[in-house]
Amino acid sequence: MREWKRFFAYVIPAVLAFALSGVYAIVDGYFVGNRVGDIGISTINIAYPITALIQAAGTGIGMGGAVHYSISRAEGKEEKAREFTASTLWMLLIASVLLTVGVFLFMTPLLKALGAEGEILKLGEEYIRIIALGAGLQLIGTGLVPLIRNNGGSLVAMIAMVTGFVTNIILDYLFVWVCNGSTAGAAWATVAGQGAAMCIGIGYLLYKKQITFRISAEKMGRAAKTIIKIGLAPFGLALTPNFSLILINRFSVMYGGEQAVAVYACISYIITIVYLILQGVGDGIQPLMSEYYGAKKTRELHMANSFAYGFAVILSAVSMVLLYMFREETGVLFGASGPVIRETAEVFPIFLLAVPFIAVNRVATASFYATERSAFSYILTYAEPVLMLILMLILPPLSGGQMMIWWSAALARILSAVAAVILKYYTVKCGSL
Repeated sequence: MREWKRFFAYVIPAVLAFALSGVYAIVDGYFVGNRVGDIGISTINIAYPITALIQAAGTGIGMGGAVHYSISRAEGKEEKAREFTASTLWMLLIASVLLTVGVFLFMTPLLKALGAEGEILKLGEEYIRIIALGAGLQLIGTGLVPLIRNNGGSLVAMIAMVTGFVTNIILDYLFVWVCNGSTAGAAWATVAGQGAAMCIGIGYLLYKKQITFRISAEKMGRAAKTIIKIGLAPFGLALTPNFSLILINRFSVMYGGEQAVAVYACISYIITIVYLILQGVGDGIQPLMSEYYGAKKTRELHMANSFAYGFAVILSAVSMVLLYMFREETGVLFGASGPVIRETAEVFPIFLLAVPFIAVNRVATASFYATERSAFSYILTYAEPVLMLILMLILPPLSGGQMMIWWSAALARILSAVAAVILKYYTVKCGSL
């Protein structure tokens, strides 16, 4: 019973925190869409992968450091654990500077590569220019979350996300609707919300006396390599919905035009929350899995693994039912036009079919990087976008056009889950998780 309480104490706050992180894009899309219309929805949808890249970098660095922090503490190596904390904080600061400069300088070619042109490009530049200026707040705020969670602060991580979310909503209303700030107003609201979340995270780590930058250059180099090795998987996992977003947008422009892009914008705003909730299960259980792995508690590790799968599948089933029931209201929520609303309702069930498979994939990937099985986590993380690209190159020209774009996305996720089951069966057969 005690272990079940621990599972829920870690997982529930993480699920809620991840859900709210996905709502940032929805909030921007809701306010901009209802103020500007279809072109506003499309702009946020096309530009958001750049914002997601910044947040994913923070997630990758933070999770890479947090996994090794937990394992080192479980092994009784407190000094090594503090070195991973210091390395993580330094890497977050360095990455913040690099991404701020990089995104600001290259935002126009990045937006064009994502499919932006004409008015969408103009509005996208207004949005990303401000996102770039606040990149440090987003990256550090996101990167601190795994450290907070691995220091027993799952509830604090959730509170930080709630604070950021509420701040974002209030400022979106003021900047976009009251002050007619369009996409620029939405960007300022997003940056401010992430900044509020970051302040709470820093406060908690200061309270726990976990803020330290003391580490030699030699140790920093070794720790950074280890952090990156683990962090590449959660980095990719955080970006996977956006890889999909980029591919679907690019191919939809070819086969379905602006209306297809707007349709997927409405779907992606909602379905991404489900993906993040399922990732929250895996990342929420990660501190316990890393702890049990480091302490060599095999029975508890098996229990945590089984719990994560069961809980993720239940959440996916509930999500499917609810989203199917309200599929016809999805386009209405974002102020879409009549044709976009109707097509969104027709297409949504295709994406819902893949949700249980995504649950399996997300938990399996998290279980692999939580226990230092980096190679398997890489395979599962990057298989989905690769499969999606292959299917989109093959299926639409043969039959169905835009409809096969939708089906290619679902099939790629199903095949990725099959790969997860095979890899998990292999590890169990070999006597490990």
